[in-house]
Amino acid sequence: MQSHEMLKEVLKKTSAKQISADMGLSLSLIYKWAEPPQDETGSGANNPLDRIEQLLKITNDARIAQWVCERSGGFFIPNPKVKPQAYDLIPTTNSIVQEFADMLGVIAVAAADSEINKTEAKNIRARWEDLKSVTEGFVRHCEQGNFGAIHAHAAARNEKPGG
Repeated sequence: MQSHEMLKEVLKKTSAKQISADMGLSLSLIYKWAEPPQDETGSGANNPLDRIEQLLKITNDARIAQWVCERSGGFFIPNPKVKPQAYDLIPTTNSIVQEFADMLGVIAVAAADSEINKTEAKNIRARWEDLKSVTEGFVRHCEQGNFGAIHAHAAARNEKPGG
């Protein structure tokens, strides 16, 4: 989804007039943010989402995205790079299970004294982020059909008589 499309959707639920008043900007500028940019033959203005994207590209610093996510009550996790080669399902599944077990281990150690201090909370957060990243990689491989060995095995099994 393009930034202007996102803002157009936002303006269906939030008053452009209210945004204009709260931000001290003209109402016409708010509406221009929801139009295609001028270089796409639209009359839109460079909107805040475009500027954040530019800032991310220029700085290559994910802390900007993390800051935005924290302000909206979330946490930024970059999507893992998915390589086009086929992966084995079982080892990849096992890595998710292992990451989950590692996270539970960190939680168990931290909670052993019925308290969790800032360092322990930081360690739990790190394991959680690792688990989410590994799981996201798995899901992306599934979506892209990168578990080729499964398909090859299933095809071979279906070709055998009685398979």
